[in-house]
Amino acid sequence: MAANFTTAAEWVRYLETLSPPETIHLGLERMRELLRRLSWGAETLPVVTVGGTNGKGSTVALAESILRHAGWRVGAYLSPHLLHYSERIRIAGQDIGEEALCAGFAAVERARGDLPLTFFEFGTAVALWAFRAAPVDLAVLEVGLGGRLDAVNAVDPLAAAVTSIGIDHIEWLGPDREAIGAEKAGIFRANRPAIVGDPDPPRSLSDRAGALGADLWLRGVDFDWVAVEGDGTWDYDGRRIHYRELPQPGLAGSFQYDNAATALAFLESLNPLWPVGEFAVRAGLTHARLPGRFEWRWWRPGPAWCLDVAHNPDAASVLARELTRRTAEGPFHLVLGMMRDKDLERFLAPFVPLIDVFHPVGLPPPRGLSLEELVRRLHARLPCARIEPWADPPEAVMRCRQLPEPKAVYVVTGSFRTLERIVPLIESLAPPDDAGAPVPGSD
Repeated sequence: MAANFTTAAEWVRYLETLSPPETIHLGLERMRELLRRLSWGAETLPVVTVGGTNGKGSTVALAESILRHAGWRVGAYLSPHLLHYSERIRIAGQDIGEEALCAGFAAVERARGDLPLTFFEFGTAVALWAFRAAPVDLAVLEVGLGGRLDAVNAVDPLAAAVTSIGIDHIEWLGPDREAIGAEKAGIFRANRPAIVGDPDPPRSLSDRAGALGADLWLRGVDFDWVAVEGDGTWDYDGRRIHYRELPQPGLAGSFQYDNAATALAFLESLNPLWPVGEFAVRAGLTHARLPGRFEWRWWRPGPAWCLDVAHNPDAASVLARELTRRTAEGPFHLVLGMMRDKDLERFLAPFVPLIDVFHPVGLPPPRGLSLEELVRRLHARLPCARIEPWADPPEAVMRCRQLPEPKAVYVVTGSFRTLERIVPLIESLAPPDDAGAPVPGSD
């Protein structure tokens, strides 16, 4: 008999007994069979997909916000979550409610029968079921690992975007950008828009799009953006649509302009069917939100906290570059926890000139690096660095407030799971009015 639970927490614990969240089993056969059992067809619901190594979650959030401000009822699927599973499924701008989420879990469990599924496959099916039940006008889906064999690719998108190509998950996707680009391009479809936000994409990406007969949109050829001098506004130029002096994206960081331009090209390619006006573009850019992307919290008095889910070398380089753009009188502390399969040494490299103190944090097995191993590898890579482990994060976070460094900046990064351990502690000590305040003196 199919399992049935009354809370999302119970359902998530049950899914973890079927398949731990870190389980990776690429392939579309299981997902396609599940969608068949759920009576999902090509015309069930319009969907678009966003893949890439970095920036795909932000691009989903930006596109979702603009579409919503244009009057469309939009579903957004993001992964992984930061604090609560419900963050993965947003309907009309809100995280899915407990009742609807449990109904989705139950429906997928009934349809699953004895079909083995990974944690991500089950969750993807729940999101699609919830979007159909809501219903939404259009769903924007973030691709998980890779593209060609990812569970999200079992659905047929109206358009697909690839934000960037970097080195990550090499054991699954290949050892270099060319191999990874070919996998990411697997989300493209014949005769449908294929948006590439990477300014220097590997040749395999365009070759794959050409072989499929996709309508390829390349940054620097079909669309691009340029900053307006001095005030943070920017211009967008697409194939047919041009915007002048657009507002800064609501998501912090100069790299978000790249994601915003990709989102605008994405929406321009859909414009005949899903039109958005300039007011919606401006309002949607301004009000887009996504936690854990160069997100700042401020204690008064006390240090600033920068929260970023960077977990590969390319993302680390972007984060370090953004940190150097911000003025800070006090020292920089790096609170770091990482997964075992990540390139720790290359991840650290951009931070070495910037960080004054390194605070390693252990993450749970089997994928997480233990505190002992992380400390050992930090000492091996940075023998002269100041390294102060956080064996007890709650106590360490509380101690930060008493240290004589009120202008210090604590950068929490390395994994979604690192932020999951630290963010609730920061929020418990930050007054509500101060949560999310920008760092004074920032550019």
